[in-house]
Amino acid sequence: QLQLVESGGGLVQPGGSLKLACTASESIPHYYNIGWFRQAPGKEREGISCLSSRGEHARYADSVKGRFDISRDNTKNTVYLQMNSLKPEDTAVYYCAADWAPSAPVCVITRPYEEWGQGTQVTVSP
Repeated sequence: QLQLVESGGGLVQPGGSLKLACTASESIPHYYNIGWFRQAPGKEREGISCLSSRGEHARYADSVKGRFDISRDNTKNTVYLQMNSLKPEDTAVYYCAADWAPSAPVCVITRPYEEWGQGTQVTVSP
């Protein structure tokens, strides 16, 4: 069973940056779409970005478009989420998740993902 571990969360000031990492226990390129999600206290989980298994297609929610960037290091089985220009409303627990999608040309954030990491806290505060 695929296992995912997130890292890189922490406390940052508004306008700052953080880079989250999602490391998989097995090979993900060409097999899994990877998505990033977040959940703030009292709010529903929000899908914010995904990367297709081919690595050719990325998608972003409007709330993070232009500020966040998703990428992948195939040699490390790790997907990154670079978060810039952070705002207090970005405060949440961030999760990565995997969707079995061999050779998928595209990804979506709305469909169910099968495997989830444990989450990492991101707090944006002065």
